[in-house]
Amino acid sequence: MALDAICLQAVVGELRPRLLGLRIDKVQQPARDQVILLLRGNQRLLLNAGANAPRIQLTELSRDNPAEPPMFCMLLRKHLVGARVADIVQPPLERLVRLELDITDDFGQPGKRTLVLEAMGRRSNLILLDGEGRIIDCMRRVDADMSAARQVLPGLYYEPPASAGRLPVTEETEDGFREKLAAANPERQLDAFLLDHYFGVSPLMARELAFRTTGETDSRIFALDPASAGRFWEEMQGFISAIQENRFTPFCLKQEGRPVEFACLPITQYGSAMEVERCGSFSELLDSFYEARERQERVRQRGADLIRTAATARDRLRRKLALQEKDYAATQDRDALRVCGDLITSNLYRMERGQSSLTCENFYDESGASVTIQLDPLLTPQQNAAKYYKRYTKAKTAEKYLRQQMEIARRDLEYLESVLEETEHAETEQDFIDIRNELKEAGFLRKQGKGKKELKRTAKPREFRTTSGFRVLVGRNNHQNDKLTLRDADHRDLWLHTQKIHGSHVILCTGGRTPDDDTIVEAAKLAAYYSRARESGNVPVDYTPVKYVKKPAGARPGMVVYQTCQTVNVTPDEALVKRLLVK
Repeated sequence: MALDAICLQAVVGELRPRLLGLRIDKVQQPARDQVILLLRGNQRLLLNAGANAPRIQLTELSRDNPAEPPMFCMLLRKHLVGARVADIVQPPLERLVRLELDITDDFGQPGKRTLVLEAMGRRSNLILLDGEGRIIDCMRRVDADMSAARQVLPGLYYEPPASAGRLPVTEETEDGFREKLAAANPERQLDAFLLDHYFGVSPLMARELAFRTTGETDSRIFALDPASAGRFWEEMQGFISAIQENRFTPFCLKQEGRPVEFACLPITQYGSAMEVERCGSFSELLDSFYEARERQERVRQRGADLIRTAATARDRLRRKLALQEKDYAATQDRDALRVCGDLITSNLYRMERGQSSLTCENFYDESGASVTIQLDPLLTPQQNAAKYYKRYTKAKTAEKYLRQQMEIARRDLEYLESVLEETEHAETEQDFIDIRNELKEAGFLRKQGKGKKELKRTAKPREFRTTSGFRVLVGRNNHQNDKLTLRDADHRDLWLHTQKIHGSHVILCTGGRTPDDDTIVEAAKLAAYYSRARESGNVPVDYTPVKYVKKPAGARPGMVVYQTCQTVNVTPDEALVKRLLVK
């Protein structure tokens, strides 16, 4: 769901008392459509002008920055670093926010800047204005070829988007409402009637008002009797009063634990089909709602080539392994070739050159049954026997070679599955760089010459703290899994991993203490969450002291063996993961 004007009003009302007077210390642009203003007091203001999730909010989520900041980010830094937030304004019922800023220019003179967020779906934009309302630059430039009605270009005076032409819902009266209702098409649904006539009503709230009036979301106007029409206006009036008085509460609607919709007023239309969860703040609500979507989008944009490379190599290995297994099965019948050679040799006295077959008694068969052996008529009997012996020797050699090759293929197949799992859990730019380098070292991604500059920082494992105070570390990729388990962990620490399921290495740092059962269960839930079994239940997780975990010679990164272990069955819990995460 996109952020509608009413929810945006609620967000702005929440942000204003927290932002006024704060200075901008840093400006970051972690993604093409996202800008983060780091304010005094460790406040992180996110302005997202993406088509799928335009919004403004305070955020607690960490986002990695590119090695080279985009030009728009550099421009914002030049104009906004050191600026003070003078006001944050939303025109009534508009999906538009103006961040008014007081600045001091290079000559020490006071000035004004305005950062405008237009949160309008695919037409969303982020625009920087000077003190006279002239556009300095914007995230998306709109020229005359793109829009004849409104251009957004540097040097032009800023003009807000044209109004929709409908009546703002807060200006409606009872007489006007009843007059519009009486003149409307009786076949029109109630929610469609509201969307047709009023500006500022979202489809979700239109359905909610219809549901509160009739108990159904698809009721039609002809079904309204005078009493129902009265209830319709009462619900509409309550909605208008909530907007005018800023009586908003952040609600998240979840289905099977996953966020599906959010609202600033109570939603009742879904009944028991959805869980309605009240959040502490609108910024917390938006972080929770968009976190999974942003992670998926990050993986889609930054990890697409990695996923494609690993998936292609995996599929190729699967086909190769299937052919090898077929050839290996054929080598298991090689004894029949040796028997044919022996029978031909023992019957040379009966054979003549040019025979196409030999029928003789099989002295290897206890019953002494006859067998027919196919011959090459162009070869002598001795050459036919030699041919069968050669095929037998070749099959015997092939069995050993194929066994080795199948072992390598299975090892590489398991490794590629682990890389795909890593990519699904990747969160930062550095995570993708590490995975890319890992594939290059493994030979699955071609090493190229000097390319664009990459981040030169060492990624740290994810860190958590259990309820009882134990530290838990979770590897981000196979190289880090090796380092975490084989080098950094103490031999007394506990190592956890999902049983026969690809996932991260998890280290429960004990410091020589004995963790209680609840601590082990929490660490096991982390191991299950950061594995292929994230969406499953009752996941088996093995745990054992680190000293029992070894790496076989020649094994791929992240591949280890362990001699003894205990197993606990857990169900991954995303809420627990967020609660235990050390930020």
